[in-house]
Amino acid sequence: MPETARLTPLAWPDLVAEALRRRKAEGLTQRDHAALAGVSIPTLAAFERGETTLTLAKAFDILRVVGLLEERPPEDAQDRFVREAMARWRDLMERLEPDTPARFPHGWFRFDYWLDGDLRQVRPAELRRILAASAQPHTGWPLFMVREQSGLSPIEIDGLIETWLKPDGFEGVDRTFSDAARCDFWRVAPDGRAVILRGFEEDSQIGFQPRTIFDWVIPIWRSCEALLHAHHLARQLAKDDAALPDIRLRVVYSGLTARQLKSWVNPLEDLGVHVHPARSDGCSSETAVPAAELPEAMPLVVGQLLMPLFGLFGVHSLPANRIRSGVEQFLAISSQRRRPITPTASAS
Repeated sequence: MPETARLTPLAWPDLVAEALRRRKAEGLTQRDHAALAGVSIPTLAAFERGETTLTLAKAFDILRVVGLLEERPPEDAQDRFVREAMARWRDLMERLEPDTPARFPHGWFRFDYWLDGDLRQVRPAELRRILAASAQPHTGWPLFMVREQSGLSPIEIDGLIETWLKPDGFEGVDRTFSDAARCDFWRVAPDGRAVILRGFEEDSQIGFQPRTIFDWVIPIWRSCEALLHAHHLARQLAKDDAALPDIRLRVVYSGLTARQLKSWVNPLEDLGVHVHPARSDGCSSETAVPAAELPEAMPLVVGQLLMPLFGLFGVHSLPANRIRSGVEQFLAISSQRRRPITPTASAS
C-alpha cells in the first residue's frame, strides 16, 4: 500500500480527560464552559463522559475554550497568492527530469511583495507593458525578467502575468544559460501582488561545489532590486503620485544548511565579524516601507530584512556600514546599467 501522511491516531479518551482537567484547573464549572463554547450543558456533559456522538463542530468549540485546538490564522490574500504560485511552480517541475538545475535541487530564495494603498485598476495587457519596462539589469540577471522569445515570454493566466524561464532544450527552447539562477518563476497580479522564485547563483560557479557557499553581498543586491521593482510598480499603479502605497516585502531562503558565508562577488569586501556554517536550512522575514521613501531608506530596510538570514551564520549584529556599502555598490552598478524607462500610458 502506498505510504500516506504520517498521522498519529487521535486518543479521544485522553483528549477528553485533558479537557476536563484544564476546565477544573481554570476554575470553570460545566455551565461556564458550556456558555463559553456556545453549547448546551447536556452536550458538554456528554463530551466529558467520552461519548463520540457529538459533531466535530461542537467538540472543536469545547476544546477551543481550554486551548486544545490549534488553528491556523485565516489565510490572507497574499498568502493565498503565494501558495497558488508555488503550487503552479511544482506542477511545472513535474514536466522536467529529476536532476535538472531548473528544479533548484540545491536551494532557492523567494521574494514576494504586495502594495498596500489606493491603486488604479489596470488590464493584464497594460500590466505586462509595465513589467517589461520595470525589469532592469541592475547587477546582472534581472528579477522579474521579461524575455520576448518563444517559450519564454510572459503569459496571462486568470488575469495574472506569469513567466517561467524554461531550461535550454525543453519544449524547443533555445537558451545559452539555463542554470538554477536563470530559470526563474514569477507571477504578478494587477492589484499589486508579486512573487518570484530563483535558485542560487553560487551553485553554478566554477571552482565551487553546489550547496557549499553562500555569498553575503548577493542578498543585499537582490533585496534592493526587489524593493526597486516594487517601487516602480507602485509609481505606475498609484492613483495619486503624491500618495504612493506602502510596500510590504517578504523573503524566504531554503537550502542553506552547512553552507559557508563567503564573498566571491566582491572578494575585497569582508564582513569583519566571526561566522560559522549555516546551522539551519532556511529562514523567512518581512518588512514594510512607504514607496515614497525609496531608494533613500534601502540601507535600513534591507538590514532589517536580512538579519534573520545572517543570523543562521552566527552574525547577529551585522555592522550597518556593511549593509550601506552593499547598497551603495548596488546603486552604483545599477546606475551604469539601467535602461531608460518609458512611461506607460494609463488604461483607457
